[in-house]
Amino acid sequence: MTKGFASQTDLADKRETFAELAPGVYALTAEGDPNSGIVVGDDSVLVIDARATPAMAGDLVRHVRAVTDKPIRHILLTHYHAVRVLGVAGYPERVNVIASDVTREMIVERGQQDMDSEIQRFPRLFRDRESIPGLTWPTMTFHGEMTLWLGSREVRIIHAGRGHTRGDTVAWLPKERVLFSGDLVEYGATPYCGDAHYADWPATLDRIEALGPTALVPGRGEALVGEAQIRDGIAGTRAFLQDLFAIARQGAADGADLKTVYDRAMREMRPKYGHWVIFDHCMPFDVSRAYDEARGIDHPRIWTAERDIEMWRALEG
Repeated sequence: MTKGFASQTDLADKRETFAELAPGVYALTAEGDPNSGIVVGDDSVLVIDARATPAMAGDLVRHVRAVTDKPIRHILLTHYHAVRVLGVAGYPERVNVIASDVTREMIVERGQQDMDSEIQRFPRLFRDRESIPGLTWPTMTFHGEMTLWLGSREVRIIHAGRGHTRGDTVAWLPKERVLFSGDLVEYGATPYCGDAHYADWPATLDRIEALGPTALVPGRGEALVGEAQIRDGIAGTRAFLQDLFAIARQGAADGADLKTVYDRAMREMRPKYGHWVIFDHCMPFDVSRAYDEARGIDHPRIWTAERDIEMWRALEG
């Protein structure tokens, strides 16, 4: 392999920012590492995305305890990826773990393979990984949409549609107009599309944009505040997807092989997007999935630790 695999050489700690977006509504961001959200209700707390390990969840709990002593009773999983969910065991109180029914189906289908794959790709993001007791399972699932009432505070939990995965879920606070998008939106960070549905994702973005948020917490990158910044963040995510999928569709139509499509994508997309966080990590996975979908493979193939390495060697070796 001509360069370090995925993010194995990214070992530098990132500076965390804990910002209040509305009274009792917070975002924990970290220079392009996966974000989490905190919503403080009348008598309990909701955490949005649990982090990768129990130890890393403990860091988030310390942020919560800096602003409230209310118990953490609910954790929302925006999707099934290990880096978002495996920290659930790090919350000492009894919690409801909420996910869409589709997200649970994906954990059944590919949760273990994804866990093994992501730990291989992101060693820094799985600090103290020996503390992970196993897969995280939802204790509560919903179909389509549900409302969680934290006393008088309303949180609408919406299975927004296929995009980053087919189970993507957002948290929408209608009174505060704050949206937690999960990895449907990224800001200054390359969308990971290894399990994506490129053709559907732009319409899913349209649906969440139509909610009219005035603050948006993306999956990676700083929190977006104000309609102009939110519009810019959503538009950037949409442009990346459409640019890459157009290259893949043209390559498939021309009968080009994956390596040829990948080389063209890197050549054409690096000038516009190469400065985004984890660009070199994501692109081999993103192009592989785009090429599959362009050739009619609707259901994303499962990434395993072995498939990861085989693909990387074919495209970067």
